Amino acid sequence: MAAARKPVVEVRRSQRRRRTVSAYRDGERVVVLIPDQFSRAEESEWVDRMLARLAAREGRLARNDTELLDRALRLINLYLADQGGDALPASVRWVTNQNGRWGSCTPADRTIRISHRLQEMPDWVLDYVLLHELAHLIVPSHNARFWALVGRYAKTERARGYLEGVAAASAVPVAG
Repeated sequence: MAAARKPVVEVRRSQRRRRTVSAYRDGERVVVLIPDQFSRAEESEWVDRMLARLAAREGRLARNDTELLDRALRLINLYLADQGGDALPASVRWVTNQNGRWGSCTPADRTIRISHRLQEMPDWVLDYVLLHELAHLIVPSHNARFWALVGRYAKTERARGYLEGVAAASAVPVAG
């Protein structure tokens, strides 16, 4: 197996930048912005750190529908196995037309759609949204039984808080 090729890196030093480091991809190269006072050792450390962050982010963006369905099936096995086949979706897919909600479920045809905005979020947040939509296949409403199913996920409240924070920061109201 061939080793991953390290991208061409351009380091830009700034006298105005004091503590922050950022990086972005510009075509085939990666531009890393660092404070001018950083030593060569600090520069090297931060270049490696920022390359790792970019790779992780790009890995999340590469998520596809097959991976999403696999993730949903894993969540069913972990949290909803006692519900028989009631939680089994016909399809789970990413969509780009949901800007007012994180996900949606149509129990009649057993389809689940997840907003592409979740592709950049932590896995535990995506898991919460998926489990929320899977629970709708069992209980279409947001009643006590529904929340009991969703509450099986230990990070439910944390994920809800994260999503509320994202919604507040973007000033976009998001339906639950």
